[in-house]
Amino acid sequence: MKTLTIALLALTGLIGLAAEPAMAEKTVITDVTGRRVELDLPAKRVLLGEARQVHVIAALKGDKTFETIVGWRDDLVKKDADTYVSYRDRFPDIEKLPRFGYVGNGTFDLEAAIALKPDVLTLNLESVKAAEEASLVEKAEAAGIAVVYLDFRVDPEKNTENSIALLGEIFGAEEKAKELTDYRRAQIARVTDRLAVAKPAFAKVFIERSPGISGDVACCRTFGPVNFGRMVELGGGHNIGSDVITGTFGDFNPEQLVVANPDHVIVTGANWAAESDINQFVNVGPGADPRAARERLADLMQRPAFPGLKAVKQGQVHAVWHQFYGNPYDFVAIQQFAKWFHPALFADLDAEETFRDFHEKFLPVAYRTGYFVSLEAGDM
Repeated sequence: MKTLTIALLALTGLIGLAAEPAMAEKTVITDVTGRRVELDLPAKRVLLGEARQVHVIAALKGDKTFETIVGWRDDLVKKDADTYVSYRDRFPDIEKLPRFGYVGNGTFDLEAAIALKPDVLTLNLESVKAAEEASLVEKAEAAGIAVVYLDFRVDPEKNTENSIALLGEIFGAEEKAKELTDYRRAQIARVTDRLAVAKPAFAKVFIERSPGISGDVACCRTFGPVNFGRMVELGGGHNIGSDVITGTFGDFNPEQLVVANPDHVIVTGANWAAESDINQFVNVGPGADPRAARERLADLMQRPAFPGLKAVKQGQVHAVWHQFYGNPYDFVAIQQFAKWFHPALFADLDAEETFRDFHEKFLPVAYRTGYFVSLEAGDM
């Protein structure tokens, strides 16, 4: 009897041990800077150093997008207001999420961030220098906050897939991250595979970065061989900015533009009403008014250097949603570029339908048109 009692007590102890939740184990991940970061995964409390990372997180988490987000930067409201409205309508409580400034310009409040007790702070790659100067990583880690750098903008070809995977680990959505990466690859291949076989001549393309947003830049900020410049190349065009600029973006002068005389002009635009000083930008994006966007686009083509360009004379002038440059939805822009540059070769390709399909498969918000616009006959 004594032996049986001891056995039962031992068994009860084993059951009790099994019923206790396992202690979370630290995991080491490597961010896009090559830093090895130790943290508990999945994270329970996440602070987004760039709110536009929600474009990826929403594709990974769907209806649970904001379940573990405790605060975010104010950039979605300022730089992508229409997307913010889409998510606010779907998740009204996000209006209560604490908002933060930008590490890169010194407006990020670390003390307020620490008070939220996040497990992890995600920052974009452009923040590295400012963060180092402010010893932000060391201070955050001393408060128990892991810092992870992501990149969808500086060198997206190199860092996008890794950044998606990192967010997948942070949010406990590794399988969904792989689905997103596979989908993106397949959609880009619909363009690049066909171009590789057909080998068409590549038209010269000038893509202007956010004209009309600021009076400080009249003309002509453009992209080098990465980001939108690379999207142009993947879409079957020759980005003339890459002939002069080696970084992410830089400035053409009007004389260079006239000499280059591109076959297509594309401008990037979004709803920048919250931060523009001149409000002459082309508002394209979710739910944008195409007529108003075309009017703004036509007005921009009246600036010196533009009226005489081949692209303007032949009606090859377009606008594209600026935010494609900072998230892994770049495959949509690449498809639209291919359609603009090679309409016969890609007659069956519809970037709008691709993006609609992506929303239905991955995102918790409904698709709204408005991401592209082109000038029509009589607009000039």
